Amino acid sequence: MAKWYGKVGYEETKETSPDVWTPEVTDRFYVGDVQRQSRRLENSQQINDNINVNMEISIVADPYAYQHFHEIKYVEYMGSLWKVTSVDVQFPRLILSIGGLYNGDQN
Repeated sequence: MAKWYGKVGYEETKETSPDVWTPEVTDRFYVGDVQRQSRRLENSQQINDNINVNMEISIVADPYAYQHFHEIKYVEYMGSLWKVTSVDVQFPRLILSIGGLYNGDQN
């Protein structure tokens, strides 16, 4: 298993003024293991194919991660931000499944 250290992005919606809610991204750093790693090209109607990775990163979670695991949006891996498609809670760890590149979308 490869070791990993990197950034995990949490997107939390906060009230910035009365009745105005704005998404706010918080980055935190974690240590973990890369459990599974593969890639897949998807044909698209664009000039270049889309690259998706099928990865699992197991992080050693802190109390903040357990309380906000549902707000995890992305993980930094090899210099790029990747979407977190699912989170599996397995105390004392969180297993993050990674998909395509993260571009700041709200999905």
